Amino acid sequence: MTKPVLGWLLTAWLLLGQLLSASAHAGAPPPLRLMPGDASFPLSPHITYWHDIHANASVDQALARAEAGDFMPLPDGNPAFGFQTGAYWFYLPIENQQTDEPRWLLVQEYALSDTLDLYLRYPDGHIEHQSGGDHIPFEDRFIRYRHPNFRVDLPPHQRVELLLRVQSQSSMQVPLVLFSPKAFAELMRDAQFFNGLYYGIVLALLCYNLVLWLTLRDPSYFWYLLHTAAFGLVLFTLNGYGFEYLWPNSAWLADVSVPLSICLALIGMQLFSRSFLDLPQRWPAGNLTCLLLVGFFAVLGIASLWLPYEVATPIASRAVLVGIVWIITASLVMIRRGYKPARLFLLAWALFLAGVTAFTLLAFGVLPQNFWTQYGVQIGSALELLLLSLALGNRYASLREENIRIVQQANEKLERGLIDRTRELRTTLAQLGEANVQLREYSRRDPLTGLFNRRYFHEALNEALTAPGGPQRPLALLLLDLDHFKAINDQYGHLAGDDCLLAAARCLDEAAQRHDGLAARFGGEEFVLVLPGADAQTALRVAEALRQRIQTSRVEYRGTLIPLSTSIGVHTIAAGQHAVPEDVIRLADEALYRAKRDGRNCVRHSLSSV
Repeated sequence: MTKPVLGWLLTAWLLLGQLLSASAHAGAPPPLRLMPGDASFPLSPHITYWHDIHANASVDQALARAEAGDFMPLPDGNPAFGFQTGAYWFYLPIENQQTDEPRWLLVQEYALSDTLDLYLRYPDGHIEHQSGGDHIPFEDRFIRYRHPNFRVDLPPHQRVELLLRVQSQSSMQVPLVLFSPKAFAELMRDAQFFNGLYYGIVLALLCYNLVLWLTLRDPSYFWYLLHTAAFGLVLFTLNGYGFEYLWPNSAWLADVSVPLSICLALIGMQLFSRSFLDLPQRWPAGNLTCLLLVGFFAVLGIASLWLPYEVATPIASRAVLVGIVWIITASLVMIRRGYKPARLFLLAWALFLAGVTAFTLLAFGVLPQNFWTQYGVQIGSALELLLLSLALGNRYASLREENIRIVQQANEKLERGLIDRTRELRTTLAQLGEANVQLREYSRRDPLTGLFNRRYFHEALNEALTAPGGPQRPLALLLLDLDHFKAINDQYGHLAGDDCLLAAARCLDEAAQRHDGLAARFGGEEFVLVLPGADAQTALRVAEALRQRIQTSRVEYRGTLIPLSTSIGVHTIAAGQHAVPEDVIRLADEALYRAKRDGRNCVRHSLSSV
């Protein structure tokens, strides 16, 4: 009788445990299952939120509310709440069904949030915490990317609870997407392309109209340059590039730059419109109104240096709509008065108004986030800048027709001036070409180490492997990782870590030059060396020599010698062997991780072929 009773008690105990576990998650939302085949998951349709008005709840309190069902789904799946006080908590349990992808990246696709705190609770109860936002130094981000991002480890077939706390004086927009590393790399590539296209248009228009202003000395071109440059700065700030490249360690500048750049753009817009529409001569009352608006925007810009962000930014955002509506009103008045250049001018500002209105309503939580509300201001501004450039040309043509008699009388003098200006234009364009060549070279280099960057390495490796019939010579790929680099950063600081990266890069560059190879920074503390013509024996010999060279290097930082060591994974490709770049990198990476498992500070060759 004893064994049946014990069995019955054990079964009852297990059932009770299951009931208690089920009740603990009864109020929580169903987990998001990451099914195989998908590489990115927008979280807005699944995540729930809770508005902590006083911003004083602890992690345990937020988790308790989530489990009790106090969190609510996003209204219509819209992650934009407008300008709000307090803190917002977002909760979602996740189950990873992709056994081959345990590492993920959580990205908030909005650059201006002040502070984000991510908590991951695992089945054993332990909680991991990460911080982000533009009030945290940019270098502390997991990936050096304009949007806040976090590493999320999701063991397969386990329930992991994701809890995110967001507090910001900016617009509360929390579009969250979970990416696999490969999907995130593709996202960065596409974002760089489209943003580069936009800023390329802005830069081209700036250069073109700068030349025209220098040539024609027309004030309208100068104010157009001011407007274009200032609005480019606005989007540079709103897209997160300002925090990434200009003030990565200043939370104050990250906050002040938004209203200040908006006010500067508004001033440029009004002064350009005043000059283009010729308001001082054609409409004195409108000219006075325009000057009053410029004065208001100037005062607001100066005041934004002291005003709280949550006060200055909403005012500046609303002022954009006021400024554009006034420009459209002035354009309509000038059209009624028979000023023909105002027609194209009006069309340009109407397109710009549509994009800015969508973006502003998104910031205040009126419109949901989608492609048009998120990128409408860039599309509208690009079209507006192009049309305004055309409008300036048409205006200049009109003025030329009005003064054709004067032009004919001074034809000889004008021709001499045009020859000089053409020469200046050619010189400027030649200098621009040289600058483009230098810029192309800079884009291929890692700014810290001076080695080639990861993008150029991929291009070179792909070119070497995709030749007809495969590479004509053997090819070796060495993937290096500095051992215990995080410990160096933690113990000595990131500046010491940079010195260690530079020391390793010098060793790598010496090896590349000695063997006619290509050295590049792969990411973080990882480097890569491509050796054309090297078979397995040669590659291992070079790798071992490089390992010893790095080990004998000593980095002195503030009187302390920092020892270095590296783990190296090697993969070789025979001559004429077809290989895919991703597979070559993967095999070298597997060899690298085997070197780490074998105690680090060693060299290992891959165990399989491509």
